[in-house]
Amino acid sequence: MKNQIMLEAEQLQEELTAWRRELHQIPEVGLTLPKTVAFVTKKLEEMNIEYTVYEDSSNVVACIGKGDTCYMIRGDMDALPIEEQSQEPFSSTNGCMHACGHDMHTTMMLGAAKLIKAHESELRGVAKLIFQSAEEIFAGAKALIRSGAMENPHVDAAMALHVFSQVPLGSLGGHSVPCAGVYGFRIKLTGRGVHGSSPEGGIDPIVTAIQIHQGLQELMAREISGFDEVALTIGKFHAGSAANIIPETAEMEGTLRVFDPEIREKIIRRIHEISQGIAAAYRTKVEIEVLSDVPPLVCDEKENAWCQEVIREVDDSLIVKSFHAMGSEDFACYSRLVPSSFFMIGAGVDNPDERLPQHNPKIRFNENVLPIGAAIYATAVLKRLGK
Repeated sequence: MKNQIMLEAEQLQEELTAWRRELHQIPEVGLTLPKTVAFVTKKLEEMNIEYTVYEDSSNVVACIGKGDTCYMIRGDMDALPIEEQSQEPFSSTNGCMHACGHDMHTTMMLGAAKLIKAHESELRGVAKLIFQSAEEIFAGAKALIRSGAMENPHVDAAMALHVFSQVPLGSLGGHSVPCAGVYGFRIKLTGRGVHGSSPEGGIDPIVTAIQIHQGLQELMAREISGFDEVALTIGKFHAGSAANIIPETAEMEGTLRVFDPEIREKIIRRIHEISQGIAAAYRTKVEIEVLSDVPPLVCDEKENAWCQEVIREVDDSLIVKSFHAMGSEDFACYSRLVPSSFFMIGAGVDNPDERLPQHNPKIRFNENVLPIGAAIYATAVLKRLGK
């Protein structure tokens, strides 16, 4: 059985689909999303909803209702620098792509805004709707928190949904710690460049980088238990410009994903020790730069249980399973501040053989999830802030 909000959300299917497809064609990355912000604010104005735009970060905060109690829902808006190959008739053509489904999230939030606004008279508090930038680079939430958007009024609790392309429609996933923390780093090595015919006169940063890479693999294989849920990946390696020249510099970039804070600190310390020790042995200067630093996403168990009740109320045919994965989410920055709940929501296309993972250039999403997500958000707000 579906609740009244879900029935109202289903009536928005055509409109939500149109909004999603328009957003899908204007993907933007990072902290600068002018077209996306313009689209979102235009829709909010049409709904007569007050909002604030944080120009320095392209974050949009909308508020509905009045009072001291405040419940927050959040949807991210940024895309990825991926050339789309989905063959959808509304594919993007600007070299970027909503390959993680953030256009779906933005649309769900706008749908929720419309539903909440229609029931505004029932509110005894403020619904704060966060349309967030730069989740993919783990910068949007931190920028918004620094701006003070969690205050005036102070957020008491928060919720977020994230579409999952490999799970069928009608299935959701939650956990007390659904996503790992991420530590992204760049190791820059500086040696002495020389002609390849006389390597003895130089200091080869490529050799040093290779040894550091092997040292980090040794770290994972010999110092970390297989039970510790850790992933350390070097995904970028760059050095040189010609086959007959030993370059001056080499760079490698990687990410650490981990759930346990103590293990996290141990591995970060060892990354620095291994890099510095090997660099010294090979007479190479080393610099380590932190590219991202987001904690594990820790949910409040009472909030999770309450949100599961909300999901069942929206539609008792929806199924909630466990979701616990090595991916990271900067919603974790909010969950450190207020009791929070986070659920993955199935958005797989009908044919299981055509379901691809997030960030794939050929990925497609099931648009029938849009009213479901909007209804879950709106029901949570009305249940928390209603009479």
